[in-house]
Amino acid sequence: MLDDTDRRILRHYQHDATIGPSELAELAGVTPATCTRRLERMTQAGFIRANRAVIDWRALGYEVEVSLRVTLDKTQPRAFDEFMAAARDVPDVIEIQTFLGRVDVRLSVIARDMAHYQQIYRSAILTLPHIADIEALMHVARIKSDEALPL
Repeated sequence: MLDDTDRRILRHYQHDATIGPSELAELAGVTPATCTRRLERMTQAGFIRANRAVIDWRALGYEVEVSLRVTLDKTQPRAFDEFMAAARDVPDVIEIQTFLGRVDVRLSVIARDMAHYQQIYRSAILTLPHIADIEALMHVARIKSDEALPL
């Protein structure tokens, strides 16, 4: 379990994982040694999964994002596994989510422009196995995208 000190450390750490242990310790009100020890413990326990760079794909020239809601052909016993394996191999698919209900899977696809999206859709998406139905939702604006937790 996490105590109040762990939560204070995580609260500051999640907003800037690049700050050093001394600065993080000061913000959290603990010693640098305590901060380092607790970060290591929380990482080993799986509370901290990774430190990563978040790249703005729009800055790299990707202007189109489409959310595809996919319903799979459930008459095929391996439909889910085979679809997931193939979808993971599409480089332009940046996120895959699964659901219970009418929609089985949601794919987030990025493209440089509509012509590029159309090429991806025809050559990589429509060739995925076991699709029974697919609905495309064009992304217009991202109102909130925050991975920070209310600690």
